[in-house]
Amino acid sequence: MKKYLIFFFCLNTLSVIAQNSLNKKAQESFEDAQQYLRQNIYEDGIKHLNEAIKADPKFQLAYIQLGDLYRRLKNHTKAKENYRNAINAAPNIETRVYYVLGESELLTGDYSQAKISFLLFQQKYAGNDKDYINRTKKYILDCSFAIIAIKSPTKYEPINMGFYVNSSDRDYFPALTADGQTIIFTRVVKGNEDFFISTKKDNEWQKAIPLSNKINTPNFNEGAQSISPDGKYLFFTGCNRPDGLGRCDIYVSRKEGNDWGKAINLGKVINSEHWESQPSISPDGSTLYFVSNRPGGIGGYDIWKSTLTDEGKWTDPVNLGPKVNTPYDENTPFIHADGKTLYFSSNGWPGFGDKDIFYSRIADDGQFSTPINLGYPINTFNEEIGLIVTADGTEGLFSSNIKDGGFGDLDIYHFILPEKVKPLPITYVKGIVRDKETKALLEANVLVIDLKTNNAVFNDYTSKETGDFLAVMSIGSEYSFNIEAEGYLFNSQNFQLTKVNTNKPYILEILLDKIKVGNTVTLYNIFFDTNKYDLLPTSKVELSILIELLTGNPTMSIEIQGHTDDVGDLKLNEVLSENRAKAVYDFLVNNGIDKKRLSYKGYGKTKPRSSNATEEGRKQNRRTEFIITKI
Repeated sequence: MKKYLIFFFCLNTLSVIAQNSLNKKAQESFEDAQQYLRQNIYEDGIKHLNEAIKADPKFQLAYIQLGDLYRRLKNHTKAKENYRNAINAAPNIETRVYYVLGESELLTGDYSQAKISFLLFQQKYAGNDKDYINRTKKYILDCSFAIIAIKSPTKYEPINMGFYVNSSDRDYFPALTADGQTIIFTRVVKGNEDFFISTKKDNEWQKAIPLSNKINTPNFNEGAQSISPDGKYLFFTGCNRPDGLGRCDIYVSRKEGNDWGKAINLGKVINSEHWESQPSISPDGSTLYFVSNRPGGIGGYDIWKSTLTDEGKWTDPVNLGPKVNTPYDENTPFIHADGKTLYFSSNGWPGFGDKDIFYSRIADDGQFSTPINLGYPINTFNEEIGLIVTADGTEGLFSSNIKDGGFGDLDIYHFILPEKVKPLPITYVKGIVRDKETKALLEANVLVIDLKTNNAVFNDYTSKETGDFLAVMSIGSEYSFNIEAEGYLFNSQNFQLTKVNTNKPYILEILLDKIKVGNTVTLYNIFFDTNKYDLLPTSKVELSILIELLTGNPTMSIEIQGHTDDVGDLKLNEVLSENRAKAVYDFLVNNGIDKKRLSYKGYGKTKPRSSNATEEGRKQNRRTEFIITKI
């Protein structure tokens, strides 16, 4: 009898005592194999182990070692073949072979047999290794889930993004702007990870080019990125950089005109001496999700989040907790443009064997729902990671080494997302801001407020070079929209998105009037109940902007004007319009504006903006405005 060390590579190193082969040639071939395996020369080691088995088809130890080697090489089909031969070679076998056989069966989609193997291990195992015990229970759940799930497949037809996006190099980790017109992704060229960008023209992707030398570096890897819906902020992972705090840190760069600004390390609140990576930014820019193995987590790699304060500081990261994270690994989080649906990969929730893609949604109480597996065949026994979903919720994008029609090692694909795993519906307002007279592009602040929650869903500046903006709005609420620029009157609009079918994007050109006598602003976010003149609380958002304008221009005087449609009594409409104008006047005075600078008047139905023949026209005529009377 002789002891040989057998390596079970995927979990722990185990020693197995097995008899030498009685066949001299088999034993010699086995010992020759050990010489190569000690030097990690696996190909020759496998060759000699096969020779040993050929000489002695009952050589159980050789079968076990071949199974271990093939598991090491991730050839699970060959691994399970050899483990099964080992079990059949002799009446007794080390119990944990059932475990590694079960894993190999699970990772080749052989779920019924895998379940049998794990149940046998569970029945025979007499040890107290909690890792084995807990993983076995989890794997049995995986098998049970997969056996049922594959009976109800969803339609899944991945399509390659084409040779203008993909290349003969490795292309992966796509990030897409909300309008679907710009894709930024990672490409490995000669061993170096950099970002590439492609834009759509006439609905066709253009040839991808390097993003910017202010972000891409020749000596460090940049990857695992997240683009804000408007395409202005890029959060990404940088590893082993001179300004790094750990092995991998999270950085941000803001687009400055037509180029990008310097990449900034997010600092020691977000980053640590541990591993931080795979950021995903919420559509309002206020919450950053990322993956870390820092202390305080639930598993090896967990998803964490940090929020941005009003002072522009990131808060201490918070673990998403057991509603999302497991004792195993979670990675590649993607928060959708709806701000509530989180897609991520995990090997901890019941799935098909390796990492699967799940989604969880934030409920009204702020808690995440129990994750839902995206199902078969989106998920399989292979590793599925890195899914993103278009803003309109119709398509998913991911990277894969699907060979049919591929261009390189990894390519980026897209597919129609099944209805049952789609995010919540959203739309967006996209526009450009100009001077009304000169048509020059303007640097302006764009503020979009959800009037249901009173939270800003967008608050950022356009650039003088481009003047453009894009703000995402979820369906089911009402939004105030204001644009301000120094020296100009602000622009006011209102978006009522209370119906599910109101998800058509708004494309605007905003022309701002300069501050001068005679110019007028319609206040679309001043609200009253029908036939009443008490200001509703939602009016305060826009009134605060008017107060800022008056405070910043202390020599300006205005007349506040009330207007109605032609429904009802003429005199009553005049009184109602005047009372509404006075309500705005009183609010301004009560908030520190000198009443000498203010006047008010009700015009009733005498100054219609549109025809009163339709409800839409009457709605436009019921309005509150102000006009500059003096500077």
